[in-house]
Amino acid sequence: MGMLRKIDHVGIAVGDLEAAIRLYTQLSGKAASHRSEVPEDGVEVAIFEVGESRVELLGATRPDSAISRFLTRRGPGLHHVAFGVEDVQDALDHYQSLGMRPIDPAPRPGAGGRLVAFLHPEAGDGVLIELCQPEPEGGAANGGSPAAAP
Repeated sequence: MGMLRKIDHVGIAVGDLEAAIRLYTQLSGKAASHRSEVPEDGVEVAIFEVGESRVELLGATRPDSAISRFLTRRGPGLHHVAFGVEDVQDALDHYQSLGMRPIDPAPRPGAGGRLVAFLHPEAGDGVLIELCQPEPEGGAANGGSPAAAP
């Protein structure tokens, strides 16, 4: 069986986080399950639970952030697809052995305390791929980090 266990979440870059939260509250019929800032990435995250997956809304908190650069280049829309893996380091090593270029050389903490690492969009045929390791039992699993897009 492959390294990918499930689609953990999709990350959507938004120009106006408050407006996007209102929209996804209407779409899902419920409030965001988690909201936090990831200062090192210059992003604020709001997460909506959708079945066993999530939608992660990503709003820039500073003009030099990866999300701000993404919005300038591409406008709002799909930023990344996050796949759940059992062990981020094992998955990262495996994909690197296949010649896929990582953005993160090693796993790092993401939003909600999960370990994450990103593969360059070249590895995903133009889509930024996040590898996301579930939190240990008892944690508040609330999504991955938006991390840097090239």
